[in-house]
Amino acid sequence: MLTRLLTILSLFASTSLAEAQGPPGASSRNPLAASPKGQSVFYASHSLMWYVPEPLGELAAAAGIQGHELVGLQKIGASRTFQHWELPEGENQAKRALGTGKVNVFVMSPIQFPDEGVENFVKLGLKHNPDIRFIIQLSWGGGDTDNQDFPTGSWDIVDREKSPAQLKKLYERNIRAGERQADEINRKYGRGKRIMTLVPTAQALVALRTKIYQKQIPGLNLQSELFVDAAHPSPPLEALNAYLHFAVLYGRSPVGLPMPSVLKKANREAWNEKLNRTLQEVAWQTAASYPPSGVDSTGRK
Repeated sequence: MLTRLLTILSLFASTSLAEAQGPPGASSRNPLAASPKGQSVFYASHSLMWYVPEPLGELAAAAGIQGHELVGLQKIGASRTFQHWELPEGENQAKRALGTGKVNVFVMSPIQFPDEGVENFVKLGLKHNPDIRFIIQLSWGGGDTDNQDFPTGSWDIVDREKSPAQLKKLYERNIRAGERQADEINRKYGRGKRIMTLVPTAQALVALRTKIYQKQIPGLNLQSELFVDAAHPSPPLEALNAYLHFAVLYGRSPVGLPMPSVLKKANREAWNEKLNRTLQEVAWQTAASYPPSGVDSTGRK
């Protein structure tokens, strides 16, 4: 009788642990796993990224990450990173922040690559904090053009309803150029470590638009619903990008986290929890399958 009772208790304990841990790759939702340490983050951004910090902060809080801090956000519309570097000293929040040595992660959004400002900020950041990390957003191109051709593009009338074959080629050259610059930065300054990782925003957008074309996204019927003009994102695309940044910054899956306010405030019935979950899954699948993101597909960074 005692042996039978011990066996039942053992099975119960194993089942409870498995339920707590969830399915493989779901360690971000495992209450037994330690939350990653909160990071102090600075952004040097154009308008295709400067909306990210607020929802990212919400996601970090919802995930139980303690100590996440937005150090600052330097905004220049349609900017190359070199333009942020070239700002006068009295206006350059980014240089001042790096000079304190208190920034853990410095995030940039070059329009095209290579961008001289990226390496300049890397050298300055490492001078004041040898353990600093750098994150680069691979942005989509306004007017549905490759950013290597910026500022040309279809700015007046954009044909958004593209086929998967067209979407696959849309941002290819800029992505490859960004990867080459990141590889060079890691080789020159990484001391054997990857200090620069990439947010695959353009790739995730292609994946999402492909699924919309294939009628696989609940709540989104047209690719054009992801944009408010020739370049800028609507709330679902803003949410998707925030999930990507969360995944790359903290190496954790966003799947299962609450809907961010950017999507709630849109107040559209079709943009519901089902769509939110789908955006989380697209973001995680893209980041976890893209080695330059530095994300481990198990959810551990």
